[in-house]
This record gives sequence, structure tokens and C-alpha cells, in this order.
Amino acid sequence: MSAAKQKILIVDDDANIAELISLYLTKECYDTMIVGDGESALEAFRTWQPSLILLDLMLPGIDGYQVCRELRMKSQVPIIMLSAKGEIFDKVLGLELGADDYMEKPFDSKELVARVKAVLRRSRPAGQVQDAQDEKLVTLPDLTINLTNYSVNYMGHNIDMPPKELELLYFLAASPNRVFTREQLLDQIWGYEYLGDTRTVDVHIKRIREKVKDHPRWKISTIWGIGYKFETFEQ
Repeated sequence: MSAAKQKILIVDDDANIAELISLYLTKECYDTMIVGDGESALEAFRTWQPSLILLDLMLPGIDGYQVCRELRMKSQVPIIMLSAKGEIFDKVLGLELGADDYMEKPFDSKELVARVKAVLRRSRPAGQVQDAQDEKLVTLPDLTINLTNYSVNYMGHNIDMPPKELELLYFLAASPNRVFTREQLLDQIWGYEYLGDTRTVDVHIKRIREKVKDHPRWKISTIWGIGYKFETFEQ
């Protein structure tokens, strides 16, 4: 899918901010649609099928948290939350509900565009196929992580996992027993400076652990004060 065909749904009840965001993204050859409340956002998702959603938290009626929660029940469409709230609690809640990123208002236009591009780059369109020789695959006892078709098979079952969780799991598992700091993981998986918000890594690790439990032959280990490693055990 080319950038010209990628569609960004902007959900914000501040018309001035929404129009400004639309202007930035239109210059980058994205198609945009603006809606001002949560119900309209859910309807636009169904009818317009956006490639990514920029979602303000403070909306009339259904707020951004609830919109995110409802979308995640049926879709893994990338979501970047926008909010004047800068508290860690708000960021963590948004990420735990399934948002891919979180930006505080006011934000820099170049940073917003960079984050949109980064999230879209990591959200592979369904059906995209690569040559077999380019397949990126990690195979372990009872766990297969395929970065080519963005799939995870655990204990014989396919696991539904958003792109960033899958990429984080793949990156760790592809370098077994190597310790990575949270900053290194942010740089590798998110691909840009994340304003030092290393809690993002912790939230994604927590979500991965809920879906992929420790195994007798491997597990994701926390290295206190440093970061994480994917630990494997000989038997």
C-alpha cells in the first residue's frame, strides 16, 4: 500500500487542532478524515476503514479510552492517542488498552508525522508476501515467531498480537540470552526517540507475558535496573 493510499482518521473535538493535523498529513500524501466524537469515530472506522487512527482522549460522549477498547475488541488497526494529559498513569492506561503510541499536546508537527510513519511502517498490510529466502523466523520449542507474515504460534495455537508486541518478542528471541536495556529496545522497535518513556517497554512486555507464558526451555527474564533478555535453557 503506498503512502498516497493510506488513510488517517483524525478523532478530535478541537476543530483547529484537527485541521492542523490534517494539513500536516495531507502534505505527506496521506488521505485524512476528521470526526469530533467517539461514536462518529467508531462509525468512520466501520465505513472508511482507516490505515491508522489519531485518537484524542477527551471526547464528548464516548471518550478515547472507550473508543480504543471497543476497536481492540475487533481490530488491530494502529492507534496513536493524543492528549493534553501528560501523567504516566494516562500513558500506561492508553498503552494497556492497546494503543500503539501516545503523544502529548501540544506536539511538534514533524514529530507527529514521524510517529505516524513509524507506526504505519510496523503495521504490515494483510496479504503482503515476501520471498521465502527473506523469511524472518524464530523457532523454539512450542513457540514460532514469524516476522515475515506477522504471526505467532504458541503451544499449537495462533496468538493474536499487535505489531509492536510481536516485533519486541521477535527481537528478543532472535538474540537469546542477550540483555537489552529498555532504551535499546525503544530504539530498535519504535525506531525514534521516545522521550525517555521507557515504561512503554514494560507495558508491552507485560502484555506479551499474558499471552506467551514461561516455558521450561525459555522465558523472558527481567534484568532488574537494566532491561530484559530472552533466556533459553538446555535440557
